[in-house]
Amino acid sequence: DKIYSELAELYAFKKLEIEESEESSPQISRIVKFMECYDTDFRKQLIKHKIIPFCFDDEIENKLVFGAVDPTDPELPKVVNKLNLNSYEIAYLPPQHYKKVLDVIAPKENEFLKNLGETEENYSIEEETSLDENLIEVEINKSALVNLFEGALIEGVRKGVSDIHFIPASSKSVSIFFRLDGKLKEWHKQEHTMPEAMVAVIKDRSRGLNRFEREIAQDGFIQREVDDQIIRFRVSILPTVGAEFKNKFERVVIRILDDRKVITDLEKLGLDGYSRERFNAAIKKPQGMVILTGPTGCGKSTTLVAALYQVIDPSVNVLTVEDPVEYVIKGAAQLKISHKMDFEQALRSILRHDPDIVLVGEIRDRLTADIAIKLANTGHLTFSTLHTNDAASAVARLYKMGIEPFLLASAINIIVAQRLVRKLCSCKKRVENLTEEYFTSLGLNPEEWLGQEIYEANGCKKCLNTGFQGRLAIHEALNISKEIKHLIYNAGEEIDEDAINKVARKDGTLSLRASGFEKVKQGLTSFNEVITTTMED
Repeated sequence: DKIYSELAELYAFKKLEIEESEESSPQISRIVKFMECYDTDFRKQLIKHKIIPFCFDDEIENKLVFGAVDPTDPELPKVVNKLNLNSYEIAYLPPQHYKKVLDVIAPKENEFLKNLGETEENYSIEEETSLDENLIEVEINKSALVNLFEGALIEGVRKGVSDIHFIPASSKSVSIFFRLDGKLKEWHKQEHTMPEAMVAVIKDRSRGLNRFEREIAQDGFIQREVDDQIIRFRVSILPTVGAEFKNKFERVVIRILDDRKVITDLEKLGLDGYSRERFNAAIKKPQGMVILTGPTGCGKSTTLVAALYQVIDPSVNVLTVEDPVEYVIKGAAQLKISHKMDFEQALRSILRHDPDIVLVGEIRDRLTADIAIKLANTGHLTFSTLHTNDAASAVARLYKMGIEPFLLASAINIIVAQRLVRKLCSCKKRVENLTEEYFTSLGLNPEEWLGQEIYEANGCKKCLNTGFQGRLAIHEALNISKEIKHLIYNAGEEIDEDAINKVARKDGTLSLRASGFEKVKQGLTSFNEVITTTMED
């Protein structure tokens, strides 16, 4: 893009842009109508040379303006001249804008699913009384399952899915679910198929899995190139019990690890006001611990990786200990946990590697917590995660693990509790006639909220009638102030979470629910979504 921009400026080409990201953009609709006027062969030529008819010139009548990714391409005039136009102009269209149009006028085909459709008609199995490896081999060799599996991987990546679930529905059918925006939805049900055959295909096309082992949990790995991007997949297999005891069922969950989704800009995390201010201050300190807390799948790792990118530079030694390593962090040395090196061994080794900044993937037990706290107390900036419901509970959890109060008080810079709520689609509609009683029931001040523009989910084709598209994070940031340190120092049998929360609220900390309501006020999500995702204060 930088090169083409420089060329366009050098040769004085006009620059064109697609103003809106939605497929329903008037500009894109106009381009689609232009393309429909041409035959298939000519459309293919235009796409091959990355040039599209964009608009008519405002000043010169009947002058057609074309947008090209590389307007200096000498082949472009030859292509355009085939239209016998009286007047035309070639302008520069940045690649990212061209891609928006291309996704509409020539959406990529999933070849595996296309092949599946061709083979599915003649695909069925006969009733068998016992598990037969030869029968499984016959099913696999029909290639329908290979196409289905590979097609599901590609479709999952293109739809922005986080996980793909392969679930045995019966002895002769398999259901495939996609998790999109935190919700599972059935994508395909493969009838007349032994679940064992489907799982065998997955194992054969993954690394680190034993196809013939069906009674233990297994973890594997897949790597594919999808749309010119290397995508990694983490495969988890779990044996389950079905109604038919002759079958050895296994469930498969595949996590999609797409490096394009890695957020490196803190601005995009959704931290607002006090949370943003305190989090930025905490990660810029030379030492201490930054803890992200919340349930599985709430985006803790995403936030920590974004935070790491703010502090990584060639002058500091950054080491991470993760199980498993999901995303490659540029500028950091990442240690992978295995049966030969556990968390404790890795952390002890890290201490001898002269680190400045350490990321501990998860504090799981007393030993891990002890070493992580020591790292934070001996001059290292330490990032980690913990599974608790709110920020104050993280202090109590570490205390119950056996960490001394004085170590906790001196080590922790900030604890951030996080949740993900679904983001309203552009088809959202305004909620009318909200009463004072409604706001009071939510613990809100009616005077502050009456007159605010509040939106709720509606539903359209783009969001598959869910009313939501994408997710955003809400945060509760507990800054360990002097007063809170004093409360931790003086802890008796247990940490007084209520007292910590009272001080935090006085300092400006918003609870998760209050943070969610701020997103409602901004028109980003709905009251119902926040209420179902968070606990009452």
